[in-house]
Amino acid sequence: MSLKKFAFATALTLVAFAAQAQEPRRGGTIRFTAPYGASFVSNDSHVSNQIQDEIYGYALHSMLYKWDAKNGKPALDLAKSVSVSTDGKTYTFKLRDDALFHNGRKMTADDIIWTYTRLMDGAKNYPGARYIARIVGATDVQKGQAKEISGLKKVDDFTLEMTLTDKADPGYFLFQATTAILPAKEAQAPDFFNKPIGLGPFKFVEHIPGSRMSFERWEKYYQAGKPYADKLVISPMGEAAARDVAFRNKEIDVSILGATQYVAYKADANLSKGILEVAEVFTRNMGMNPTFKPFSDKRVRQAINHAIDSELIIKRLVRDKAFRASSWLPLSSPAFDKDAKAYAYDPEKAKKLLVEAGYPDGFEFEWTATPNESWGIPIVEATIPMLAKVGIKVKVKPVETSALGGVVVGGDFQAYIWSNTSGPDTLTALKCFHSSTPRSSCNYTTFKNAAYDKLIDDASAESDPAKQLELLKKANAMLQDEAPVWFFNYNKAVMAYQPWLHGLQPNATELALQRYEDLWVDASSPAAK
Repeated sequence: MSLKKFAFATALTLVAFAAQAQEPRRGGTIRFTAPYGASFVSNDSHVSNQIQDEIYGYALHSMLYKWDAKNGKPALDLAKSVSVSTDGKTYTFKLRDDALFHNGRKMTADDIIWTYTRLMDGAKNYPGARYIARIVGATDVQKGQAKEISGLKKVDDFTLEMTLTDKADPGYFLFQATTAILPAKEAQAPDFFNKPIGLGPFKFVEHIPGSRMSFERWEKYYQAGKPYADKLVISPMGEAAARDVAFRNKEIDVSILGATQYVAYKADANLSKGILEVAEVFTRNMGMNPTFKPFSDKRVRQAINHAIDSELIIKRLVRDKAFRASSWLPLSSPAFDKDAKAYAYDPEKAKKLLVEAGYPDGFEFEWTATPNESWGIPIVEATIPMLAKVGIKVKVKPVETSALGGVVVGGDFQAYIWSNTSGPDTLTALKCFHSSTPRSSCNYTTFKNAAYDKLIDDASAESDPAKQLELLKKANAMLQDEAPVWFFNYNKAVMAYQPWLHGLQPNATELALQRYEDLWVDASSPAAK
């Protein structure tokens, strides 16, 4: 190496080291965006099942667990430790005794029990109920057959015993803001949600509907020295163009990018320096209804996977803001097989499979789709000439995005295209294809396979994590072969961030959800003071 090159390399190393050694700065305002709508549904984080509302929930509230994005797994938050019974169903939590609500009162086991009981109110239909339902006795409360959840037991103020209906890690379903812990007595006051309080790193200041939700630092937050920022402002901005203008004008610190913006930001010398990408736990797919005769044959389902040039669509339409899917589990899953090959684009093989299945002249089917640009009608339209090449004709059935869930759960489709959760808990994600899982839960294609069921059952009973992982890898490989869906892509979430913002995490469960207590702005921020 020449002296000049050595000096340059050394300088780069020193710059990198200085960046790593940079201490978080206290003060300033973090200007965040909620990019999935023009408003928030409610000041009550239990009410909405939209990510839009989770975004502010992570500031105002704390949950029993939090998602550790860097390690890709849940971690305790409102508990100091936990012990598990030998059958893997009863968890005993030693709760934090330093977690204070924003009015200064200590959280106790009573607050958790009251919160989880509230979520099971059968008249309210809280989205978090599906997580609490995994606690013994929770559904009895939901049905009005009991007033208390029998699987929750207060041992003392700071010890909570929780018994689950099946062997599972509750961390995977008790970290969302839809399960945020509320103050039991205070939350029952009629005006509580006009100015809600929680256990989170920031206190509620105001909510101006359609404009912003503002917060200030909670000085008695249980993580010493955090949060770093004095204030946090979260602005709903559903329009990509509005976010783009605000970001370029340095009025906001982050922006979730769509496909068009992704291409533009990557091509910009300055904007390209602040891009965070992550493979989120969502798999875009075309689900096939086996009650429609052609789709009951595996060879037909495989033929569709071979007939569509997925990579071309990802490149041209999705603008590379996605990762090609090889099976159900995304790249961020520990059971993802890096050596697995996606279905090759092979029209001749597709034709051969159709002949073997008894459809030498192809067939016609109805494809239900929404206007969504990333996994809706534009994608379907791109596949139509590809499928026509092998004799398969497509009739598009358009539906509104808000109606798609109801159509699929009701089984009123021959095929649909959707983006479905495929993590973060690998076992839970793969259980969606177990024959005992109803369509109303997540087995939308009513997939049934005895060998697959056995793999999932064995994985559920396996206590050795390494052996369980191997079983789940086999199950995922079997799904690829059985092809209950067209495996399109895994969503690549992209966040643009300003150079003065630090501490962002590569959250595969949803990139827009960040741990605000870890974020900080340096002195170059326009809102540093």
